[in-house]
Amino acid sequence: MTEQRAQRVAEEMKREISDILRNELKDPRTGGIISVTNVNLTRDLRHAKVFISIFGSEHEQQEILSVLSRAAGFVRTEVGRRIRLRHTPQISFLLDKSIAYGAHINCVLHEINPSGDGEPNE
Repeated sequence: MTEQRAQRVAEEMKREISDILRNELKDPRTGGIISVTNVNLTRDLRHAKVFISIFGSEHEQQEILSVLSRAAGFVRTEVGRRIRLRHTPQISFLLDKSIAYGAHINCVLHEINPSGDGEPNE
């Protein structure tokens, strides 16, 4: 299996999983803002790590992540219907904190230089 094919399948899975979470998943606890940020596939396309960014408190994030973990079988079935593969990958959901980290760094930079003109304060 080529790395390029795995990347193409990962991008297609990312689009489809986003659509499934937005339109198909009926659990009211997933009503927050959920974004699929990345999908990492193994080279044999048997396992997929789906990185999810969730807007909300730490407790809400953990609750939504546990709901998604329980719904992984449903999501896998839907992905199998939408993407034509010999074997549909096992899906595991992981929390992606990179967006929150980027927002934190942005706040720190604005505290250091509130004018935002690129010149250091004296």
